[in-house]
Amino acid sequence: MKTAACLGRITPYLFARIDERRSALEAQGIDVISLGIGDPDMPTPPHIVNAMAEAVRKPANHQYPDYAGSPAYREACASYLRHRFGVEVDPASEVLALIGSKEGIAHLHTAFVDPGDYVLAPSIGYPVYSGGATLANANTYFMPMKEENGFLADFSNVPEDVLSRAKIMFLGYPNNPTGACATEEYFDRAIAFSLEHGLLLAHDNAYCDLCFDGYVAPSILERPHAKECCIEFFSLSKPYNMTGWRIAFACGNREAVQALGTVKNNMDSGQFTAVQEAAIVALTQDQQCVADMCALYRRRRDLVVEALRSIGLECTAPKATIYVWAKVPAGETSESFATKLLERAHVIVTPGSGYGPDGEGYVRISLTTPDDRLVEAVDRIRETM
Repeated sequence: MKTAACLGRITPYLFARIDERRSALEAQGIDVISLGIGDPDMPTPPHIVNAMAEAVRKPANHQYPDYAGSPAYREACASYLRHRFGVEVDPASEVLALIGSKEGIAHLHTAFVDPGDYVLAPSIGYPVYSGGATLANANTYFMPMKEENGFLADFSNVPEDVLSRAKIMFLGYPNNPTGACATEEYFDRAIAFSLEHGLLLAHDNAYCDLCFDGYVAPSILERPHAKECCIEFFSLSKPYNMTGWRIAFACGNREAVQALGTVKNNMDSGQFTAVQEAAIVALTQDQQCVADMCALYRRRRDLVVEALRSIGLECTAPKATIYVWAKVPAGETSESFATKLLERAHVIVTPGSGYGPDGEGYVRISLTTPDDRLVEAVDRIRETM
């Protein structure tokens, strides 16, 4: 049996490796506190669960779903964009249901990238941006992201030979894992750059509703000329604690949405209609549950940032996302520090190097852990240091 050559070029998925390490220690009876994976510890809000229970009982929902998503779900997505951002999209042609945004981002490569092409990806970002290129036998050019520039990916110096073969530029703000937020001016420059070079600009907006301190994250589709080159990905996973439900949507440029839909028509049969009906309730009914999650994560952010600074770890309090991005101590690498905390403190943090080349020297700490366990984790880290 001989696997595809691209599998030999792809590194083991970061969070799968973390799960393996955690399982190995827990098998030895060791109490491990995981601050590694951004999987909310709170349950899905009851009104969404109730809507799902009701939808599951409908015999009509037991059949194949609409490939692009039910008209009602796509209309709910369009309504969310209208009320949240003031963005108008045609639900019939500019919105596409996804089985989670990770799936949509991965399949976007299939829709646009040929072997030997390039994608431009942030040098600190969601691993699927580059992993999808590898699986398509394409190449990734990592756009530099530096702290002194606010972790805004620098696309101004992409080599001409790369640009001539580039198809997609990926961005994601609020950023996972750094928590960085982009300005309107930055989005405008990215749109102008993409239009100049014939690129599809794919913006991952999974954390736009988890903001703090009065900050309100934008949609790139708010900016002039965005729909000429942009497709944007939204996920219900984090704001509604629905990671396991696998429901999201893509929207924006009609050609891009339709191309992604063509891939999905041939690769999957769409998301279970009952899940879509529950998602409609999440998107269109009272958003107090999202405000409550923001308050919870802001409190945890403050707790973690204060504790880390007290033990000498440099970090900035993010205005959005569910992560704290912290520098490792002098003399450590991301991997060595994460390994030390795992082996000595039995605390899992994610090495920044797993998010790309400029992530070296940092670790990501997830806030999706109950307050008392967060406090205990930081105490363990303090003792280890």
